[in-house]
Amino acid sequence: MSEESELFTLLVELEDKPGQLLRVLEPIAKNGGNIVGIVHQRGRKTPLNRVPVEISFTAESKKAEKIFRELQDFAVVRSFGKIKSFAISLLLIGHVVHTDLSDTIKRIDNAEAECVELNLRMPELNQPSTAILTITAKSEEALEKAIERVREICREKKILVVEPVDVI
Repeated sequence: MSEESELFTLLVELEDKPGQLLRVLEPIAKNGGNIVGIVHQRGRKTPLNRVPVEISFTAESKKAEKIFRELQDFAVVRSFGKIKSFAISLLLIGHVVHTDLSDTIKRIDNAEAECVELNLRMPELNQPSTAILTITAKSEEALEKAIERVREICREKKILVVEPVDVI
């Protein structure tokens, strides 16, 4: 007896270059997912200069779990359905680089949440920089803890945190 398929919708941000959409669709097809719809908004860019793409597909829960594991390399902004990933983008303003960016990221990352993308702008030497930091987590609670860690680190380093940044 086969398990009933469920509907999943995920929102990803893709680089605007050939083959990116195919890279997201392959794990879905390869693992028995059935694509229901794709909304590809190439004319609309996110703050990270990416193309937002919404993909709806049906799959059995176990197959969907495998699909989502294989999609971990992509910035999955939101997903709807039984399996969820939680993400947020935060804008950091201040001396992000000069206060040891590597240290900041190491202090945020753990088994439950991690920094998955960073877009950094440095105008001039000794001037404040800006960064959009995207964090994903395994649960809503883990995401809240990661956000609180970012707030604490930024208070310590005198960096302003603007949250959340709408990446769509």
